[in-house]
Amino acid sequence: MIEMGESKLTMAVPPLLLLTLLSLPSLLIHAAISDAYPTIPGTAPIDGGFSDELKPIRREVYGEGKIFDISHRYTPEMPAWESKEGIGRFLWLAASMKNGSLANNSEMKIPTHTGTHVDSPGHVYDEYYDAGFDVDSLDLQVLNGPALLVDVPRNKNITAEVMKSLNIPRGVRRVLFRTLNTDRRLMFKKEFDTSYVGFMKDGAQWLVDNTDIKLVGVDYLSVAAYDDLIPSHLVFLKGRETILVEGLKLDDVKAGVYSVHCLPLRLVGAEGSPILCILIS
Repeated sequence: MIEMGESKLTMAVPPLLLLTLLSLPSLLIHAAISDAYPTIPGTAPIDGGFSDELKPIRREVYGEGKIFDISHRYTPEMPAWESKEGIGRFLWLAASMKNGSLANNSEMKIPTHTGTHVDSPGHVYDEYYDAGFDVDSLDLQVLNGPALLVDVPRNKNITAEVMKSLNIPRGVRRVLFRTLNTDRRLMFKKEFDTSYVGFMKDGAQWLVDNTDIKLVGVDYLSVAAYDDLIPSHLVFLKGRETILVEGLKLDDVKAGVYSVHCLPLRLVGAEGSPILCILIS
């Protein structure tokens, strides 16, 4: 028999049983919360407490090797077009809790063709830019779906001859081209390098004329070789069907077939945008 009043509790049950009964509601609530929001390694517990050592875990691969993040982290040292100094400071804490603000709030300023990014037709066609063919008009169906990661011969740019040698079958709509740029780790070097590997005009034309590829991904800041910079872009973007994703991180990923998922920012009026891309095996 348990009698409960406003300020006292009298009982005729063993103390251990009473303790268990009183603890049960909180245990059930904690279990329910944990099921809904399981603990993620390296983060604070869900009860609001903090681990003894706060240290985030930064990953490249998720899901026991099934998900690969193929986007580069944005840091001041990442390369910028024709710069020896990288992109420099692009992010700052405009409002800080340490200075009395209610929350931390950062601001950033960065060119739209920085790091892993996407080009829209308005990048090299002024009439397309004026007509509104910006990154917000890109087809997400092209940017997401089955994709082929191929290794390009390491001693040359991507010419028509190289494209023929890759033997990419008809029906393949998305191809990520891994080149010498990945071996040289150019995207991890601060100074821009004009000797990067890219498409020559004839290689771009061969792809457009002889394949069904609509998503072209490359591993440096431009899909086009430096010596054929504008001509190759013009070939790719003239028909407004091919989408170019540049600056991909393709190291430590095996060549083969994956599901690619790329999502640009919806920047109305912008001819380029940073983009997050992942591969799922």
